[in-house]
Amino acid sequence: MNQPAMLTREAALRIGLAARELPELGVQGLLEVLLEQFGAPLSEDTLNGLKVKDLKTSSALAATPVEALKLVAACLRGEGVEDPAQPPLEAYAEGDMPGSVRVACASNGGDRVDGHFGSCTRFLVYQVLPGERRLIDVRRTAVPDGVEVDDKNAYRAELIDDCHVLYLASIGGPAAAKVIKNGIYPIKLREPGSADEVLGELQRIMADAPPPWLAKVMGVPPEQRVRFEAEAEEA
Repeated sequence: MNQPAMLTREAALRIGLAARELPELGVQGLLEVLLEQFGAPLSEDTLNGLKVKDLKTSSALAATPVEALKLVAACLRGEGVEDPAQPPLEAYAEGDMPGSVRVACASNGGDRVDGHFGSCTRFLVYQVLPGERRLIDVRRTAVPDGVEVDDKNAYRAELIDDCHVLYLASIGGPAAAKVIKNGIYPIKLREPGSADEVLGELQRIMADAPPPWLAKVMGVPPEQRVRFEAEAEEA
């Protein structure tokens, strides 16, 4: 690609994979189609909302079968795109880790916790104990082709409604209200970091003195939670 300044790493990965479905057009040709349609810069947020009809309007793709365009659109939205820097999923069955907390991390690549709620490309979902954590799922935020979503924030909140905590770079007030309504506690980071760093700090808090709301999620008995609350007031 000759225009790297126009692309984020994730967007470039998606375009490269999508171009495999269009060998006659190639990466440069597909890039030109997208720039004509959406302008520069091309970001994950732009590609997340891409539909087949957006591709069909290009004369360069006029003769391309609809089924092929569906595959291209799915790749561009990040569906099925594997990030080589992403840590591998670990086996988990419900009940495996009693007293654990399920944590979602808004991410745009690798194991980075660097996403804004409304524009991150996926949520990394971890099961966390003071002495153990497992990456159990990666949930793409792109809306599947053909699915109509009236409220993007509500849709994203529902993607992680089985989680107790959400770490992210930023979230607006209306979106935060929807997250909290789903029983999720959102935590904005002062600066982006790796999941190891973010969850390592959470594990230390879980082991030493979890706040009452976290102690409740962990299944700590009520009388023990009262002690944590008293300690917090004294601090």
